[in-house]
Amino acid sequence: MIRSMTGFGKAQCDYGDSVVSIELSTVNHRYLDASVRLPYEWASAEQALREVVKEHLSRGKLNLNVNRKRNSGAPQAVQLDKDVAQQYVDAARELGQLVGDEVPLSLDALAQFPGVFAQQEEEEDLDQAQSMLSGLLIDALERLNAMRDVEGQKLGEELSHRVQVLRDTVEEVEQRLPELKELYKARLQERIQELVEDTAVAEERVAMEVAIISDKADVTEEIVRLKSHLDHAEEMMHSDEACGRQLNFLTQEVQREINTLGSKVRDTEVVRHVLAMKSELEKFREQIQNVE
Repeated sequence: MIRSMTGFGKAQCDYGDSVVSIELSTVNHRYLDASVRLPYEWASAEQALREVVKEHLSRGKLNLNVNRKRNSGAPQAVQLDKDVAQQYVDAARELGQLVGDEVPLSLDALAQFPGVFAQQEEEEDLDQAQSMLSGLLIDALERLNAMRDVEGQKLGEELSHRVQVLRDTVEEVEQRLPELKELYKARLQERIQELVEDTAVAEERVAMEVAIISDKADVTEEIVRLKSHLDHAEEMMHSDEACGRQLNFLTQEVQREINTLGSKVRDTEVVRHVLAMKSELEKFREQIQNVE
């Protein structure tokens, strides 16, 4: 089954006094490359989340963002930092003595200074937070892959069309081969006659010329391999495994056989088919760059 490397997924849940959301987006990439952004208090969960990603994705550049929004109505304990407050009081007294105006620091003014009062954060259970994040990430990944599957289905239909066009063109070349063999046979007979008439030509030379022309005329192996490669491509596209990288390698093999076919057969019609196959293969190659 073809799966695209482009997609988006999001999941969120309530967690304590917060709403936690995970957003995922992916684009094509040769390997799996994940960029993870977490709130600082959950930074220790990053490696565990990366392992979850590896279980669901094999290729693509992934952006993973975890957001935490605390509920505004959630009560939080307020704590007085006596040491900080005393430092402000002492500094104010020292300043008063310096300028000769020892006006006591008012309570209202002292309460406004940073650090005097602070909201006390409850100590979190990091194992529980990591478990929550892993479950939420799996939900987001499933939604991401659902979108990638939909895109992959469209992509797979287009790739199958490209393979069928290549297959049809190969068959047209194959249908042309019997006629080409007759043309090569006639050419071979003419060449042999010329060599025989030249009494100075040795039998070994005649045999060599026959072998060269016969070899150029025979592209049976190339046709067989092309058909086999196209069958293999269809098999991979309908398998359950990620096949983007393998399809890319297979495309190189198909390109090699097409090039060989074009170099061995000096026929205008076959050359036209070869050029058409090269064009179609290039379109196929561009599209599989987004296959996982």
